[in-house]
Amino acid sequence: MKNTFKISALALAFAAFAFTAKAQTTTPTSTSTTTKDGIRYSIGVDAGLPLGNFNDNNKWNLGGSVQADIPVISKQLFVTINAGYNNVFGEKNVAGTNGTFDEPNFNLLPVKAGLKFFPIQNFYVQGEAGAAFLLNKNDVGANKSTAFVYAPQVGVQFPISANGNFIDAGVRYEATTKFATGIDQSKVSFLGIRVAYGF
Repeated sequence: MKNTFKISALALAFAAFAFTAKAQTTTPTSTSTTTKDGIRYSIGVDAGLPLGNFNDNNKWNLGGSVQADIPVISKQLFVTINAGYNNVFGEKNVAGTNGTFDEPNFNLLPVKAGLKFFPIQNFYVQGEAGAAFLLNKNDVGANKSTAFVYAPQVGVQFPISANGNFIDAGVRYEATTKFATGIDQSKVSFLGIRVAYGF
């Protein structure tokens, strides 16, 4: 029930961003004059809620990322390169045989590449894949420091100034393969939101 509430809250937050994007958009002509034709860069804040078995010991994550969108078809199709940092917070005050303890955080450095496609103005679908590096594998009891990561995403991107600056807000599902052989809880998966400033 708590997860359903949290996921609903994320969905509502995304809907608010989408509504804002629609309100900010005027006409296709004015948008085209404020959207850059070249490489677009963005710096964002990432947050999310762990899903599946990963949610057993981890409750939420916070981080940041930088991204470059390289145009393939002007204003419609881009190759993306994304690198970031995610701190997935472990559950606190877990009951154990010797009292309570805190689960360790997962410190992740995902590096991904993919495609970003705008089927209609300001709305995009994006898919990325790459490698996630676990920076504290000994703390979490993992035997691997690298795993495959993939992340499908949908979002809105809209201009906020005449010189091409923009806001990019997206919701994604991100997951990795296991960092510890045979342990499902070492497979990172979460529903995330990214809000970024682009230039």
